[in-house]
Amino acid sequence: MYNILIADDHPLLRDAIVNIIKLRFDNCVTFETNDLQQTLDFAAKTPELDLILLDLNMPGMNGFDGLISLRNQSPTIPVVIVSAEQDKKIILQTIAYGAVGFVTKSSSKETIGDALASVLAGDVYLPPAIIRDDSAGQEHSTFNSAQQHVSDVNLSSLTRRQLMVLKCLTKGHANKQIADDLNISETTVKSHVSVILKKLGVYNRVQAVVSCTDIDFNQYLKR
Repeated sequence: MYNILIADDHPLLRDAIVNIIKLRFDNCVTFETNDLQQTLDFAAKTPELDLILLDLNMPGMNGFDGLISLRNQSPTIPVVIVSAEQDKKIILQTIAYGAVGFVTKSSSKETIGDALASVLAGDVYLPPAIIRDDSAGQEHSTFNSAQQHVSDVNLSSLTRRQLMVLKCLTKGHANKQIADDLNISETTVKSHVSVILKKLGVYNRVQAVVSCTDIDFNQYLKR
C-alpha cells in the first residue's frame, strides 16, 4: 500500500491523477493539497508518505523555491514534479534540486501510471524524449559532475554487461524493462546501476544519462 500526496491547485487534475492511481495500484491512499504551504504542513505531519506529486506552478511555489523548501523540510519523501512545463533545462533542473521524476501533464494515463510505478520502484523518471535529446547535456548547467561528457577511461572501466545496462538507461528504460531486455533480474539491474554510477562519478541515473547522451555504445561494446 502506498500513501501519495497530490499537490496541485487544479481540482480536475487532482481527480484525474487519483483515478490513475486507483486504477494502477491496489490499496493506495491519496491525499490532496492546493498550495505550497498546505503541502509543507501536510508533509511535516505525515512522514509516512511514499510519494508527493508536486505542481511546479501552484500558489506559493515561486519557481524552484517551493521544491527546494519541500526537499529541505522532508528529504526522505520522494517528490515527482507534475507540470505543463516543456523546457528541457527546467525539467532537468528539477532533478538537480531533488525531484526524483518529472511527468508532463499532457502525458497519457498509461505514461503517468508507468512513471509512478517506476519511481515507486526506486527509479528516477524523466520523459524519454528528454533523455534521448543529444542537446540536453549541453543545455543543463546545474549538474556539476555531469557538465562534461564521461571520459573514455570511465566507459572503459565498465564491463560489457554494465555498458548494456547503461545503454538501456539512456533510452529511458526502467529497471524492470532493462531486466526483461537483458534477461536478468531487477536486483541484478539495480546492482549494475549502483556500480555504473560509482564508476562514472555521478550521483544518480539521470546524471549518468545526461553525461552519456552522445556516446556511441557500439564502439565500446565491440571490445
